[in-house]
Amino acid sequence: MKENPMRSMPGIPVLLALLATVLAAGWLLLQGGGLVVAAIALALAAVFLMLGAYMVEPNQAAVVSLFGKYVGTVKENGLRWNNPFYSKKKVSLRVRNFESGKLKVNELDGSPIEIAAVIVWRVVDSAEAVFNVDDYESFVHIQSEAALRAMATSYPYDQHEDDQISLRSHPAEISDRLKEQLDERLTAAGVDVVDARISHLAYAPEIAHAMLQRQQANAVIAARTRIVAGAVGMVEMALAELEKSGTVKLDEERRAAMVSNLLVVLCGDRGTQPVVNAGSLY
Repeated sequence: MKENPMRSMPGIPVLLALLATVLAAGWLLLQGGGLVVAAIALALAAVFLMLGAYMVEPNQAAVVSLFGKYVGTVKENGLRWNNPFYSKKKVSLRVRNFESGKLKVNELDGSPIEIAAVIVWRVVDSAEAVFNVDDYESFVHIQSEAALRAMATSYPYDQHEDDQISLRSHPAEISDRLKEQLDERLTAAGVDVVDARISHLAYAPEIAHAMLQRQQANAVIAARTRIVAGAVGMVEMALAELEKSGTVKLDEERRAAMVSNLLVVLCGDRGTQPVVNAGSLY
């Protein structure tokens, strides 16, 4: 079922002509005689033809059918007129949006999370929206939640590898993936997804505290790793400069002691207290 544009007649001129017909029928009725039956028939026909008038607002379409058969779609704005036997169903073509409820799902690693999204959509094929599904608005809401669940189970909450896409660290990629899944599900209803973005993302309350501790531990480990890497580089540079200048020559034991002391100074959480040895070289 695809949308088929159809033409309609301007409603105002048709209504004015029908009103003139009704007035003419009234005048004939006042004349009496054998024109009474013709006047009544003419007036009834004019009133019946007035039923073919309908209003189409901007960004709205009227889906026209005849005895259950789809005839076409009228998108011309204003007061329009078509065959009175046609039935018309109005469909809004405006851009609409809604926020899904907070869904509780298990992400890729199996941890329960809460997730919600804002979906921006509009109808692009009025015939599919009316005839392919019972209620296209309800269809959009239900399928959006299903797509959000499917997407959330395909990615982890946090990034564990450098090239891994996660829900928290890659919002643009996640939005694109969610939009793709929505388009696949809603195309049959004549709906186009304009935008889809995550509006709420958090661990479920029962594991939120434990996950916070894990994130803090990961941050501490990452910071310590960087500190140690920098400290090792500084120690290597210090030893290389001492050997290059020939200021002092260290055996392996003294070299190890110096490395240990420098690492303690550079990696410690608190400031160190120096001990001055003034009695001998060692």
